[in-house]
Amino acid sequence: MKNGDKVLGQTMQAIEEKAVDAEKKVRVGLIGTGWIAEAHVEQYRRFPDVEIVAMADLIPGKAEKFCKTHGVDPASVHFYPDHLSMLQNEQLDAVSICTYNMTHAECAIAALNAGVNVLLEKPFTVTVEEAAEVMRAEKASGNILSIGFQPRMDPNMQQIKKIVESGALGEIYYIQTGGGRRRGIPNSTFIEKKTAGLGALGDIGCYSLDMVLNAIGYPRPLTVTGYTSNFFGTNPLYSRPDQTHSAEENAARFDVDDFAAAFIRLEGGIILDFRISWAMHLDTPGDTVILGKKGALRIPSTECWNGTVGGEMTLYTDVAGLQTETRIPILESKKSLFEMKVRSFLDAVKTGGSAPVPSSQILYNQAIIDGIAKSAAEGREIEIVIPEV
Repeated sequence: MKNGDKVLGQTMQAIEEKAVDAEKKVRVGLIGTGWIAEAHVEQYRRFPDVEIVAMADLIPGKAEKFCKTHGVDPASVHFYPDHLSMLQNEQLDAVSICTYNMTHAECAIAALNAGVNVLLEKPFTVTVEEAAEVMRAEKASGNILSIGFQPRMDPNMQQIKKIVESGALGEIYYIQTGGGRRRGIPNSTFIEKKTAGLGALGDIGCYSLDMVLNAIGYPRPLTVTGYTSNFFGTNPLYSRPDQTHSAEENAARFDVDDFAAAFIRLEGGIILDFRISWAMHLDTPGDTVILGKKGALRIPSTECWNGTVGGEMTLYTDVAGLQTETRIPILESKKSLFEMKVRSFLDAVKTGGSAPVPSSQILYNQAIIDGIAKSAAEGREIEIVIPEV
């Protein structure tokens, strides 16, 4: 595993093998050839029904070098200095958008307007207003827009949803969720607002929120009290150097959040207590807990939140007057969630099916993230306003 799977090896899970119709090729382009594009191209190269025909990157020569590094024949690819020129000159079936957060919306809108199906890396966008703009383009185009939440493919995540839907917990009234890293601040474009827009809140917070919101059917968020801080990212003691910056320089340019917390009220009287972190003096801010009127579910946290569960889950219920605990074993498997993410997107493109991770759900996710950032800036509880699409 020398590229995407090495980077994302913590998301290894199994999927069932199924036949792929190699006669019907999907012509794919990449917008952005940075770190996360490695995982996309590795998966595309696995499938005999995919042709990687174009790449766009703002940095001259970067896409060409990317091809040589990751096993793609540069002679088979057309290179472009930006996404617009690529979309204007290529007949594409699909694109992976792997750019930094602040350009997600403009790239997705342009691709959808060009009649191209889109696999958009997380977070959806930076603001909820941007997310709504992308969805308007999606609606007008009739094309597929799937958001890159590969933890959805984890059978353990799916098991959480099944437990909730089974009624074992009864009516849900309170959820505690989040996660984080004792030390895990990325560098590059992740740490400046001009490129990332958001820090830990958008980077891994979106996954943590999706784990529980998807399980309970994505109720509409109503209000939020949010808090953010960046005590670690701005301190040279906790920053790391990279290829072009010293630790001191990275601390100086760090202007996003490295910790966020919030208290969110959801439709149906559900309370969501949330926290997420890139860095703190703690290994985890706590397990995920879903409380219902008939039972409760504890989902162990991971040491470095990576989009899965940290161990076997526990279901707490009363049976015949006795307080019982049922262990839910970890579901093991063989292949990567990233492969499932890309394959499910390709299958939808080829069959005209639905987006594996629909924007209609992630709009609420983005609304919460945006609400946390706005509430933190204003220092008060705010109503979450979701634009019409």
